[in-house]
Amino acid sequence: MAIEIEAGEGDRDLAERLDTEIYAHNAETTGLRDGRLLTLKATNDGMLVAGLSGWTWGACGFVDALWVEAGFRERGLGTSLMDAAEREMVLRRCRQVVLLTHSFQAPEFYRRRGYTRVADVPDYPAGHAWLLFTKPL
Repeated sequence: MAIEIEAGEGDRDLAERLDTEIYAHNAETTGLRDGRLLTLKATNDGMLVAGLSGWTWGACGFVDALWVEAGFRERGLGTSLMDAAEREMVLRRCRQVVLLTHSFQAPEFYRRRGYTRVADVPDYPAGHAWLLFTKPL
């Protein structure tokens, strides 16, 4: 058998397949099969101006991405999206939320929302840090 390894960029089909396979393994190993994606969006005249994506699984919520268009920042959209995500997570019986952010993104925003910084990965990217936050629900 000759295994070949190929590098690439942006192969969404591969990324989706990997997510599916990893979820199947995790569900089989833990017995937790309640994983669901979570997405929220804010639009203005039909145009996307903010959004949140993540998932819930095993009584935990995870926020993977929170974005607000530059011209719509400081208007409470990030807060509204996080409030809505946390409400949905509670409905899905989550007991905590986990998220990652970079030191140059929004750590103070999450602290003000009651999140606790529990870990740092220094120099990711160079000169900055990747921060892990959690919050009980």
